[in-house]
Amino acid sequence: MNLLLDSEAVNRGLCRVAGEIVERHRGTRNLYLIAIRRGGIPVATRLLDWLKQLEGAVPMGTLDITFYRDDAATALPNPRLGPSEIPGSVEGAHVIIVDDVLYTGRTVRAAIDAVMDYGRPARIELAVLVDRGGRELPIQADYVVRHADIPRELRVDVVDQGGELKVVTQPFGSPTIPPGAA
Repeated sequence: MNLLLDSEAVNRGLCRVAGEIVERHRGTRNLYLIAIRRGGIPVATRLLDWLKQLEGAVPMGTLDITFYRDDAATALPNPRLGPSEIPGSVEGAHVIIVDDVLYTGRTVRAAIDAVMDYGRPARIELAVLVDRGGRELPIQADYVVRHADIPRELRVDVVDQGGELKVVTQPFGSPTIPPGAA
């Protein structure tokens, strides 16, 4: 297991991203954060904390993309569904989809399809903790804490240690790190 980002680097990066969002949007008016379940929720929660410090409250929702995946029928024999909770209409809003790791782009494509079922936003952007490369679709993040070319044989795990996030890489097939460990 290799450390890619410690908790201080994650916090500094999310603070920077919050500043970029506020600057680009000239505040947070008509802005929504929508976290992709499960990995995007802790990232969006911390990003939301930084946005609150800079500009005030921003509505945040969560999105389960299970049935929007292009491999849902073949790769998910027993899918674990979670609720999607969108804080009101996204019609005409500026939506920032938040996830932990951007890899092939397929998860983000599914998230965009899911968001569109809730209305037609004026704009959709993407914020991620790590862009690991390896795209299969023409999707890129608007806000990134860390760009890193990670070999295909490694996975990227975001670990929540008592409310602090860190990012590690390890071989596929290694046991998943339980929350609060490492």
